Amino acid sequence: MKKTTLTKIIFIIDVFVAICFFVFYGPFSYVRNTLIATAMDTKTHQYIAYTFYNSKTIDKVLQMGTQLPFSSVIDLSKIVINTAPKDEYDNAYDEAILTREAGNENYKRLDIKIAGYKAYLVAIYDPSKIELATSKVFNTNKNGEKMLAMCERLGGIVCINGGGFQDPDGWGSDIPMGYLIKDGKIIWSDTSVSQSLIGFNKDHKLTLINATGEEAIAQGMRDALQFGPYLIVNGESIKFADSAGGYSRAARVAIAQRRDGVVLFLVTEGTHTAGPKISEVAATLALYGAYNAANLDGGTSSQLVINNKLINTPRNIYNNVVVGGRSVVSGFILMP
Repeated sequence: MKKTTLTKIIFIIDVFVAICFFVFYGPFSYVRNTLIATAMDTKTHQYIAYTFYNSKTIDKVLQMGTQLPFSSVIDLSKIVINTAPKDEYDNAYDEAILTREAGNENYKRLDIKIAGYKAYLVAIYDPSKIELATSKVFNTNKNGEKMLAMCERLGGIVCINGGGFQDPDGWGSDIPMGYLIKDGKIIWSDTSVSQSLIGFNKDHKLTLINATGEEAIAQGMRDALQFGPYLIVNGESIKFADSAGGYSRAARVAIAQRRDGVVLFLVTEGTHTAGPKISEVAATLALYGAYNAANLDGGTSSQLVINNKLINTPRNIYNNVVVGGRSVVSGFILMP
């Protein structure tokens, strides 16, 4: 009897292993692509992908989702900062952005939906008041800082998270990825090669540039962080193969600037596998007049803070609410 029971257990284990092998390594790529995209999308839980696949396979899947080539070189001359209300508006989206709320000349919050998911779009009227925000410390073997705490400590009115951070075990860290530039100086770097930098130059124009930190500063960069991809360049929406590589559905964070200088912060609800596609985010920003736009760190890291209140509801990979938001290392902040 014992021998029969043991045989059954071994048989069940064998069947389970065979099913897992078929699911993860069989002819159907959807599970593989989704697992890798989910793990790698926001630099969170990368170890899950590496548990099942080698680096070559992961890189191949990620390449499926990279932005397709485009010829635009960013042209900031088209950005003429003039955010005053108009007598006539181009369309309803233009009017929604430029009509102020009574008693608030700093920003306007719009609650919208993208592909059925709740999203929060904040129009900021004075780009000179937007700065890089960073956690209190870096590289101390601890986590970063929640945007609520960061925003309150720095005295910000509106804050969003921004750049990525090393996350080898899924618990986060206070080690930023790439460059961080503040007031025209590099305050952090773990690389010496060109990166996709997102930030503001000394003329307060949103600048998207693939460069080293030193090169970016030489071209006038004031505050910047590293992330991506770029969504809109010179009014041209970038085309994405968003079926894999992390560009499919997830909670999203993005930043954009219109030709009149108005800056747009966008944060959506969702998880690592539910939320707007990156192409849907780009399309929405285009509707509201974005001339240049870039994707920031999403997923569990997604956080929008207004007047010391967390507006969205961050959720982890298991769809559980992350009370107060996740600890991060950088973002953008609207100062008074």
